[in-house]
Amino acid sequence: MNKRITDDIIEKLYKEFGTPEHVKGHCKGVTDCALKIARALNEHGYNLDLEIIYGAGMTHDMARTMDRHWDVAADKLEELGYYDEAKIVRIHMKPSYYSPVDELTESDMVNLGDRLVKESDYVGIDERFEYILNKAKQAGRNNSERILANKKKMQKLLDDIEERIGCTIDSLFGK
Repeated sequence: MNKRITDDIIEKLYKEFGTPEHVKGHCKGVTDCALKIARALNEHGYNLDLEIIYGAGMTHDMARTMDRHWDVAADKLEELGYYDEAKIVRIHMKPSYYSPVDELTESDMVNLGDRLVKESDYVGIDERFEYILNKAKQAGRNNSERILANKKKMQKLLDDIEERIGCTIDSLFGK
């Protein structure tokens, strides 16, 4: 069994990378969201590793102030021996692929959490993707078609998950 990241290590990494407080809050929000969905799936026969989701979620943006923050963070996690978490962190900025609902992974959970949370709060798919579209537009990127295609894929997956767990994702968060 691979070793798992602890809260003490997470705090040391945040300090090492100078992770801003709002980014720490975002990591916690993403983690909480990912874990809530994973727990609901586990209650319906899935076997998602909550410890991997926790470690990857809490560290996925720890180096966000740096270029290619996903690679910087993943490299550090690998250096420390947190290989499962590093793998998820490395691909979290490439959300165009989600596993089929029968084959969901810990990586899917972190990616979903990152696409359903704005800053530290669960906001759901519509508000989050509106934010992503606006951010891309402000940065002068003309990638709205790709973003909307990703949203469509994610909405299909969320619909499939909701069918499996017997309730809406929003209802897991009291919305």
